[in-house]
Amino acid sequence: MTGSTFQTNPIDLYKLLDDCHRGILQLPDFQRSWVWDEDRIKSLIASLSRAFPVGALMSLDTGGPVNFKPRPVEGAPHEAKSITPQSLLLDGQQRMTSLYQVTIRGKVIETVTPKKKKVRRWFYIDIRTALDPNADREEAIVGVPEDKIVRTDFGREEVLNLSSPKQEYAHLMYPVSQVFDWDKWQDGFDNHWRGDQNENVREEFRAFKRKVLENFKYYRAPVITLDRSTDKEAVCVVFEKVNTGGKPLDAFELVTAMYAASGHELRKDWYGGDETKGRHRRLAETLHPAGQETGILAGVSNTDFLSAISLFYTRDRRRAAEAAGKQGKDLPAVSGSRLALLNLPLEAYQKYEDKVERGFVQAAKFLHTLHIYRIFDLPYQSQIVPLAVILADIGDAWEHEANRAKLARWYRNGVFGELYGSTVETRIARDFIEVPNWLKGGNEPSTVSETMFRADRLKTMRMRLSAAYKGVNALLMKEGALDFRSGQKFDHTIFFGENVDIHHIFPQDWCKKRGIKSDTYDSIINKTPLSYRTNRIIGGAAPSEYISRLETGNSANPPIEKDNLDH
Repeated sequence: MTGSTFQTNPIDLYKLLDDCHRGILQLPDFQRSWVWDEDRIKSLIASLSRAFPVGALMSLDTGGPVNFKPRPVEGAPHEAKSITPQSLLLDGQQRMTSLYQVTIRGKVIETVTPKKKKVRRWFYIDIRTALDPNADREEAIVGVPEDKIVRTDFGREEVLNLSSPKQEYAHLMYPVSQVFDWDKWQDGFDNHWRGDQNENVREEFRAFKRKVLENFKYYRAPVITLDRSTDKEAVCVVFEKVNTGGKPLDAFELVTAMYAASGHELRKDWYGGDETKGRHRRLAETLHPAGQETGILAGVSNTDFLSAISLFYTRDRRRAAEAAGKQGKDLPAVSGSRLALLNLPLEAYQKYEDKVERGFVQAAKFLHTLHIYRIFDLPYQSQIVPLAVILADIGDAWEHEANRAKLARWYRNGVFGELYGSTVETRIARDFIEVPNWLKGGNEPSTVSETMFRADRLKTMRMRLSAAYKGVNALLMKEGALDFRSGQKFDHTIFFGENVDIHHIFPQDWCKKRGIKSDTYDSIINKTPLSYRTNRIIGGAAPSEYISRLETGNSANPPIEKDNLDH
């Protein structure tokens, strides 16, 4: 974003609040609801009453490439919804909504206590406390119940009654709802305290007006205004930088807001509604006997899904450009990057959404053929995206044995080459182009041709979270590893039914007692998949001991034939 796309101007606070009231200034629909508790509201009122800075605001002029669905600030009149706003508030929603509600809306405020109890409050400024130079200004800000009567002793004793203007005058309590319009209130106040003997009280109010109320009237808030030429990526980046205390604006939120302007509910499509399952849950439940939280697709994010669609959309654009004779730098890139997502039109999403979802489901089935069953055992979350788009692209062709073998080779090269750990956007796009071409007889993809694996890397694989470590575990099961006790292969049913995980062959306790270092006994070379029951039988004994125990058996575990165990 260049310096010419924004400007910073001080704007009268009252004008900003009035713009909120009339719908000229609204919020982008992705903004969360107003959530400030009464203590934070009191602190904000106290700061403004002393003309202290309360932070800059940020707005975006409407009518540019970033077309968000707007909504009025909470509490604005119904008529504001029919107004096309001139600008949207990107940062400062909580502050502006709080001030709008307590100053010019003129209705009781629905808020919460610091302990999250819902309450309805009116706010007042204690005139004498506010004028006391030794008092904390926040102590001068008072919240009272909806009936404006403060009670103690479980509601039996009335300690403050502000239920009428006369009571406000008598207690010298000024309503925050009138900080911008004090003339009528002052007339009533002066009439209540008329007479020479009350001149000092009337002078107190005049001092209060000069020292407190005029701070509201003349307060100017710094507003950073992004003009309508600001592009989508700049809005996304700027929002992330300034809105650290609010709702994070990732690419999905931004795309959701843009699609909403066209009437499409992307959030409902992904997360579902009261009576419908969204894509997120459908994917998470794919092949998930142990629960959707552990399913192989449980980690597929909304931006992963958008990235997959973007890869199809940008590839089609590139092919169209090639067909038109364009070459080199004139060709659009195939990409699933954040910038590509921000430029993903709704029509492209709707064109590819079902195809991409089927691709992710096929990816889960493919991973199960490689004995990768749970998200915990998935080597790289990032490699699911290219796998899904490749499978979505080739359709049923992945079920052919030759293609399946090639796909397995590509996938394992990505895992054992540890190629999907970081900075993967370029590799994902390249694999999406190269792998389908390879399956049709073209050249090997670079993920296959450029990968090297050194055998001594096995000695350093010790971390359960390592992608290559997980890859070896799955490969052992795929290549026919058998459970020591049952002699069964680790298919899908056995894996979940027997609670299979990877365990030490020479147990930790046995190794520690013999001074063997963890660098050695925690290596993947000393690991194998085993069922929970088998691992319990092994205990802390050496293989020479527990193998004999397995051959002998007991009442709970039948003996295993020596030839079968050796085999």
